[in-house]
Amino acid sequence: MTPTPPSAVFVRQDDDTWLPTELARGPWDPRAQHGGAPAALFAHLAEGAVAEPGWQLARLTMELVRPVPLASLRSHCTIQSSRSTTRIGIDLLAGDTLVARAHALMLRTQAIELPAELPGWSPEALLPAPGACAQALRIPGLPKGVSFHGGAIESRVAQGDPSQPGPAAAWFRLVVPVVQGQPLSPAMRAVAAADFGNGLSWVLPAQGYVFTNADLSVHLMRQPAGEWIGVAAQTQADASSAGTTLSRLYDEQGPLGVAIQTLVIRERQPL
Repeated sequence: MTPTPPSAVFVRQDDDTWLPTELARGPWDPRAQHGGAPAALFAHLAEGAVAEPGWQLARLTMELVRPVPLASLRSHCTIQSSRSTTRIGIDLLAGDTLVARAHALMLRTQAIELPAELPGWSPEALLPAPGACAQALRIPGLPKGVSFHGGAIESRVAQGDPSQPGPAAAWFRLVVPVVQGQPLSPAMRAVAAADFGNGLSWVLPAQGYVFTNADLSVHLMRQPAGEWIGVAAQTQADASSAGTTLSRLYDEQGPLGVAIQTLVIRERQPL
């Protein structure tokens, strides 16, 4: 019999313990998670740390201290609040080992009047819209199978050719809950999609190089609308073995924020 695929990326075991499923798996090591999985979990934890309504996630910075394993994880949160901002520090541990850390900034929302027209990004929208795109993102050299990128996310290429090096843009949509039994929030969708920038816009072939991100910093000027998050990414690499990926984030209404990743580049060792 074919085993039933997981229905969520994480299963909550108790108040601060999380069991990742196969849908958290990343592309570089079958024992480790895709960065989008813990990033989305961090967004869930940050939003859950603020009990009252009227707050939104404005920034999430995630440090991937070690490969995050496909094993039980424990979270620990610290909170500093003021009238307009709440800052949340979150540690994610495997046993007693720190594997990832995040700093979240929550802003208290307040309706204000703005001029009818404001200068903004160019382009002001990511086109074509997801409904007009059909090609799924396939990154040459990366494995297939049950994984975060292969099972938890639906993707549609919007611009560029991800089979070739250089800038590209795509739409991403979470198709399963991040935490079993819990609804997806707009911020969780945005953070999960933002971690795809370095794979979407690659400049070195995955057959010869590993270009994992050591961190992810997402800045949101507003809450995303709808299920689809657009990522327009551009990567730069240096012979020092470092790189950066800058991604502009969109929904179908227009721009909503930016994300940046620091890349650790290594030559693949022969098997």
